Amino acid sequence: MIRIKILIEYNGENYVGWQVQRDGKSVQSEIEKSLEEIYDTKIKLIVAGRTDAGVHALGQVAHFDLDDNKIPEDKIFKALNSNLRKRGNKITILKSTSVSSNFHARFSAKKKTYLYQILNRQSISYLQNESSWFFPKPLNIEKMSYAAKYLLGRHDFNAFRSIHCQSKNSVRSIDSISIKKKQQLISVRIKGKSFLHNQIRIIVGSIVMVGEGKWNINYIKSVLESKDRKIAGPTAPAHGLYLEKIIY
Repeated sequence: MIRIKILIEYNGENYVGWQVQRDGKSVQSEIEKSLEEIYDTKIKLIVAGRTDAGVHALGQVAHFDLDDNKIPEDKIFKALNSNLRKRGNKITILKSTSVSSNFHARFSAKKKTYLYQILNRQSISYLQNESSWFFPKPLNIEKMSYAAKYLLGRHDFNAFRSIHCQSKNSVRSIDSISIKKKQQLISVRIKGKSFLHNQIRIIVGSIVMVGEGKWNINYIKSVLESKDRKIAGPTAPAHGLYLEKIIY
C-alpha cells in the first residue's frame, strides 16, 4: 500500500462544503472523481478538517491509499489538476507526496490556523466581494484585539458555536488570535488544535461588535462565561473564512 498526502487550495464559493453530500457539488467529490479517472477505481479521501459551504482553503490537507501507483508521487498533483480544470473546478492541488502509513491527515494534525478577511471600507469591492466580508462601518482593531484576549486558552465555547453543532463537548483551546490591518483589509488569524462548528465565524462576528462600538471590550468575557449562543455576536459570512494551514 502507498499512502499519498496532498496539499489543496480551493475557492469554496460554488461548493456545498468539503464533505460529499447527496445534493450539490463538494470539494471532496470533485477530487475523488478526478482520482477515479486517473486510477480507474474508487478512492476515498481522508481530510484534515472539513469546511462548510462557501468557506475557502489555502492549505487543506488530505490523504488517500493506493495499491499500486502508475504515476510518480510528486507528479500526481499535475494529473489531478488537469482533470479538475476540465470540469471547471476552482480547486488546485499544490503538492503531492508519499508518506508513511502511520500518517493520518486528521489524527496526525497538531494545530490548525484559520484566516478571516474583512474588507473595511465604505465602498464595496467587486474584486474582493467573494473573498472577504465587506464591512463599511469603521472598525477599531485595537479594541478588537483586546477583546480577543479573553478567548485565549482553554474554555467552554458553547456561546460561540452553532446551535446545530453535534459535538458533545464544547471545551476547546485557542493558542493565538492576531488581528492586523493592511490598508483596508483586516486579517484575523486564529490558531488551535480543533474548533466547534461555526466557532471561528461567531468569534469574528462577536469581536466585530466590539470594533464597531456596539459592545465594550469586557462584554466578550461575559458572553464566554454565559455559555449562551443567543447573546454572542452574529455568524460572520462564510466567504471571508479560509482554512490557512494544518500543522503536523
